[in-house]
Amino acid sequence: MAKWKDAVRRVLYPAYEHRVAKFLPADRVPEHIGVMLDGNRRWAKAVGLDTAGGYQAGADNIFPLLGWCEEVGVKVVTLWLLSSDNLTNRPPEQMAGLLQIIEGAVESLAATGRWRIHPVGALDLLPASTAQKLKDADDQTRDVDGILVNIAVGYGGRREIADAVRSLLQEHAARGTSLEELADVIDVDHIADHLYTKGQPDPDLVIRTSGEQRLGGFLLWQSAHSEFYFCEALWPDFRRVDFLRAIRAYAERERRFGS
Repeated sequence: MAKWKDAVRRVLYPAYEHRVAKFLPADRVPEHIGVMLDGNRRWAKAVGLDTAGGYQAGADNIFPLLGWCEEVGVKVVTLWLLSSDNLTNRPPEQMAGLLQIIEGAVESLAATGRWRIHPVGALDLLPASTAQKLKDADDQTRDVDGILVNIAVGYGGRREIADAVRSLLQEHAARGTSLEELADVIDVDHIADHLYTKGQPDPDLVIRTSGEQRLGGFLLWQSAHSEFYFCEALWPDFRRVDFLRAIRAYAERERRFGS
């Protein structure tokens, strides 16, 4: 019975995917998608692998995701691979293995020459070797004319806002601006100009896998007017059909931008 069901899926899913993709309105595709790649450890446990095996399976699924984004016309993708909290809350041996997988994934993404890689996060919290590999990928792909891929490693939304305010204060201190003068002119645009994603459009759609329905600090500032899509699939199991369903759900919504 299981083999029969698998055979039916292999026949029906491609036809269903084709139909969903065919009827996606080109003018309602999100420009910027944020993705929370959640569920790697649970997936590993379910299939009998160790934690590293789950992280590697998750890293391998990034490549097809970016291909799907290219197919529908997405311009910017932000991938949350590791939070700043993870760096302090996870066992050191687990972190070492995860960081090694992240380094390998980033190097492989950059080596394709298809996408522009841009690290976002508190790189000073990372081991020097990891931070350097992220910077190298950024430099290597700076002139690539493809999807801009933000790699969020050591990332936390509160930390990003604090870093933005700190950078803003340092900039104005260098100019000789007094605190009173700054307080009179500061607005949301001033802070936005110092975020990790400065100069980029805010995410139109944020996808979280694994059934969790919370942001957990992801793109806190930028997601004020984003649409959210929560998918039951664990990240390594996230398929093209799941992606297309998310895009279709986004296209069907009426965006109100806070009104």
